[in-house]
Amino acid sequence: MPDSAITGRDRRREETARALTRAARAATAEHGLSGFTIEDLCDAAGVSRRTFFNYFASKEDAVLGMPLQRGDEEAVAAFLAGGTASGELSPTLLVHLAELTEVRWRVLDIAPDSVRELVAAVKREPRLLGRMLEHGLNDERADAALIIEREGLAPDDLRAPLAAQLMGALCRAASEAFLAPGNTDPFSVLFERRIGAAADLFASQIPQPLLSTSL
Repeated sequence: MPDSAITGRDRRREETARALTRAARAATAEHGLSGFTIEDLCDAAGVSRRTFFNYFASKEDAVLGMPLQRGDEEAVAAFLAGGTASGELSPTLLVHLAELTEVRWRVLDIAPDSVRELVAAVKREPRLLGRMLEHGLNDERADAALIIEREGLAPDDLRAPLAAQLMGALCRAASEAFLAPGNTDPFSVLFERRIGAAADLFASQIPQPLLSTSL
């Protein structure tokens, strides 16, 4: 979103969420999740406990930078508007789904120093990886519903969850590479590199039945 389109209230909200996330990452890296309280985070960020729960559902989500309000409403609306709603997949589905994924990533606090804090927090508390996976699976289910709405598909159309799962897998692979020690590439480059590899992989395969029809 251009800076000119961000209201003062939006900017303050972003700053508060970022302050809470950075405080949570630093505290987790130093003390572990059980070594501090939500009140400690609120004191560090200069907000009330009630304010915290307007932003995050838990300490874990604060560490991961996963707010209750994702800030992707405009991107979701653009994704839905790009479909056909005809029951057929539009040729731009995966491109637009990848764009939506990138917008969501940009909403997160991914400045180099904050990324280092996140890596340190995850190293101290590996269970955060499980929470990340849970968020990813929830996102895939939500995106499958968006695809069904965008393309006018039947609720049981397997192409919707498969498209969402494919994009989720590519996003997780790019995230892992982004957080790897020594990485200097931005997430968008890592993500698009894997999208290109996936496209080459599928294009190189000859369509044929994977199972015998006699089974």
